[in-house]
Amino acid sequence: MSDSLKCNAQETAACCCVDVGTIIDNTDCTASYQHVFANRGEAELMLKSLTEKARATESEPCQIDSRFKDVDGGVELTIDFNFACQAETMIFQLGLR
Repeated sequence: MSDSLKCNAQETAACCCVDVGTIIDNTDCTASYQHVFANRGEAELMLKSLTEKARATESEPCQIDSRFKDVDGGVELTIDFNFACQAETMIFQLGLR
């Protein structure tokens, strides 16, 4: 193989494709959500809905940390979803689009 055709460990010689392991390396397993709602009831409904979606995605229990904060204009909901692997995090995030 000539020097001009060498590929690094993240690429293959055939197509210079990127190895999935360099993108999904389980370093980012957290998905976060934040939004201001008119009232706590609306925020709680969103928390319930997102929790159900996370539970449908998880292979192992997803740790869900939620916080409500009174702010001007309503209630701010902040949620962190900590999944067992980065692929689940990505599936969850794509499912919200």
